[in-house]
Amino acid sequence: MLTVEHTRTRPPRLAMALGVGYVATIILANWAISTFGVVPVGFGLMAPAGVYFAGLAFTLRDLLQDVAGTRAVLAGILVGAALSGFISAGFAIASAAAFLFSELADFAVYTPLLRRGWLTAVVASNAVGLTVDSILFLWLAFGSLAFLPGQIVGKVWMTALAVVVLALVRRRWQPSSSRLVESGPTA
Repeated sequence: MLTVEHTRTRPPRLAMALGVGYVATIILANWAISTFGVVPVGFGLMAPAGVYFAGLAFTLRDLLQDVAGTRAVLAGILVGAALSGFISAGFAIASAAAFLFSELADFAVYTPLLRRGWLTAVVASNAVGLTVDSILFLWLAFGSLAFLPGQIVGKVWMTALAVVVLALVRRRWQPSSSRLVESGPTA
């Protein structure tokens, strides 16, 4: 398993790239909903277009915590919440509030579960975060939860994709000796 100590030794450029990517997903989520409105997410369901970027934000937040620590995540949450208000006046309050509370919920679940394993922590924290985000955003932006099933599906698609990609990246970060211990030596 990749330890917190190992990931914090990663180059500062990686932490910066993750931080920028994390905040960018928030900006792009607001841009997408302002530009495209409601989009199909599969199974005949619809959701505001920002759903895909918002879904990616949860996993990037988790990875940023692994690489840069909790202070970087808290700073990213505050910057993302502040910047979301500048993208679309119509969705500013809903987006900022949903982002802030859902990311804090994601953070609260991820941190203690990380000791039980990265995948468990990511899946559980993303499930909590995307649910809180969906309910708050839809209620504040539209006064309705009519798009809730689509919001959940769209964010689950992105979470699943991000988890697969990031699991591969994390595997690459592991020292060779820890991969041998986890998978056993090969003959």
